[in-house]
Amino acid sequence: MNNINTTKAQLIFRILLGLAMMYAGIGHMTFQRAEFQAQVPNWVPLSKDLVVILSGIVEILLGAGMIFLSKYKVQVGLALAIFYVLIFPGNIAQYMNEIDAFGLDTDRKRFIRLFFQPALILWALWSSGALKYLINRSKKK
Repeated sequence: MNNINTTKAQLIFRILLGLAMMYAGIGHMTFQRAEFQAQVPNWVPLSKDLVVILSGIVEILLGAGMIFLSKYKVQVGLALAIFYVLIFPGNIAQYMNEIDAFGLDTDRKRFIRLFFQPALILWALWSSGALKYLINRSKKK
């Protein structure tokens, strides 16, 4: 899993995604805290603030991993893709409950936002080499 070669373009996009994740994680704990709280679905059995803080910590760690743990880039990319899947219900809840946050103040904008999650998942998998790993793994079976 650790011997997947990636291109310079993948490296650049992996670093950019890592920086974006670290920025978002910091935003969770500071200047965007209330907006992130608005995205936590009501069915989550923890306080919205705790969920936002914990997810912010995870985002900072995953972002740093994308940048600094190149030896484990495939594993970090897989973990980030899974994280994006796990937080997708928050995006769905924002759309379904018509919650205004991050400038998403219309149903149309919130609906369009839903399509960015698969793009982020693919970005994490491609830039880390995890997509290549998964394809190679499926060919061996």
